[in-house]
Amino acid sequence: MDFNIIRIARVVMNVTDLDRSRAFYVDALGFVETERDEDHLYLRGLEEHVHHSLVLKKSEKPGIQAMAYKVMEEQHLDQLYTFFKDKGMRPKWMDQGCQRGIGRTLRVQDPSGLPLEFFAEMEGVERMLQRYDLYRGARIQRIDHVNCMVQDVEAAQSFYMNELGFRCSEYTATEDDRVWAAWLHRKPTVHDHAFMNGVGPRLHHVGFSLSDPMSVIHCCDVLAAKGYAHAIERGPGRHGLSNAFFLYLRDPDGNRIELYTGDYLTSDPDFKPIRWDLNDPRRATFWGHAAPDSWFNEASVVLDVHTGEELPTSEPVLQQRKPDFVT
Repeated sequence: MDFNIIRIARVVMNVTDLDRSRAFYVDALGFVETERDEDHLYLRGLEEHVHHSLVLKKSEKPGIQAMAYKVMEEQHLDQLYTFFKDKGMRPKWMDQGCQRGIGRTLRVQDPSGLPLEFFAEMEGVERMLQRYDLYRGARIQRIDHVNCMVQDVEAAQSFYMNELGFRCSEYTATEDDRVWAAWLHRKPTVHDHAFMNGVGPRLHHVGFSLSDPMSVIHCCDVLAAKGYAHAIERGPGRHGLSNAFFLYLRDPDGNRIELYTGDYLTSDPDFKPIRWDLNDPRRATFWGHAAPDSWFNEASVVLDVHTGEELPTSEPVLQQRKPDFVT
């Protein structure tokens, strides 16, 4: 493997109303607005030293255009292009200058149908980590991960681990030892990319890292005060899987955002993946309470990297859609 993928670095997401989205993401959640034009809103966390980690693009319908990974060097983009082309996956170079703040970019539909993007360079900006006078809402620090619903988790896991060099930190298995969900990483934390069994391909959520659990609690108070209590879908709570303190929100277009803090280091080469039984109530929520049905059934559609059209979905290969336990 000649390419070095560093981490998940940005998501490009369609929204139907930029003003409405700005009120949610900037005024309520506390994202930093780097730049805006007529059709785009570029957002980042307080810790981030680059132009953005989330692009909201005005469109008639919601949809996920790209989930992007940063690579170590420019040459790795060319190596990835050759790799994907040799596999018949039709990689696509984005036109230079068509995307603000980012260098040369490569897009491809992965074997599950997810729209991936790779880049090496992004324009630098002022890091706001110690501008405590500007902290608002959830005090978003940085992008942490994406979680996707796919038809075949085991196939997705195999491709990312065997072909792209990801490692597994934790996974969920059924009684007959089929992988129902997997948490994979390139950076040394629990995950950059998770896969869960479900109708797919779809983006389940984008996770953003916070500095502490009280930022999650404070965000709930801010959301309620601003009239967004209905946006809280699940939590606050603590995951058994990953140990993270979490909150799941739905933005004005229904896209799911996770506020996430408190996972752990996975850098040691002898770290062994942790297995969770699908029906263990502590797996998804360490305190044992169940997630709502919407969390297992609803997700954001993804778009074709060549046509921009919504990609069709398929039923998952594993019949069980959610854990089966009594709380």
